[in-house]
Amino acid sequence: MAPNGEAAVAAAPAPAPAPKPARRQSKPRRISMEGLQRAMSDLALELSRDRKAADAAAAAKAAAAAAPAQQPQQLPAITEHVEDARCECCGMQEECTPEYVRRVRERYCGRWVCGMCAAAVAGEAESRHGGRTEEALAAHMAVCGRFNRVGRANPVLMQTEAMREILRKRCRSNSPKDHGPGSVLTRSSSCIPAITKDFN
Repeated sequence: MAPNGEAAVAAAPAPAPAPKPARRQSKPRRISMEGLQRAMSDLALELSRDRKAADAAAAAKAAAAAAPAQQPQQLPAITEHVEDARCECCGMQEECTPEYVRRVRERYCGRWVCGMCAAAVAGEAESRHGGRTEEALAAHMAVCGRFNRVGRANPVLMQTEAMREILRKRCRSNSPKDHGPGSVLTRSSSCIPAITKDFN
């Protein structure tokens, strides 16, 4: 025997590896009828997309083969002169063709008005002047002129003037709806007794 016991260790048989447990054979997963229908639907959708793409590619190829015979169509060049036109109401400037300027002047009594002022004049004519464009244009020009004189120089004064006008219209109104009990802001009770109660 060896002094350190090395021989005894060498002579001992190695332990046998543990046998692996046998794998259970799993049954194939069953696909539900709903899953099968969904898969068939997805496949049909992919096939129809592929068919459409192939048809589009064939059509493009046929068009490309026929295209060299035709020249690309050129857009006509703008030969008409463009001029700056200034609105006679608000002063805004736009680039317009002379034909457009002529049509606008015919419609608005010889004056050129921008698109925003034209919409305002049309609304004014329908609501207050019975469809008469001349009177609506004169009223709109008066408002724009006043705004250009006062509003641009002093916007706070213009806002104060607008609030005064709203209050004036409110006071002139004779409608019972406007002067009903629900339209006036009132207090139901005073808060002074509650405040003095906290101090005492």
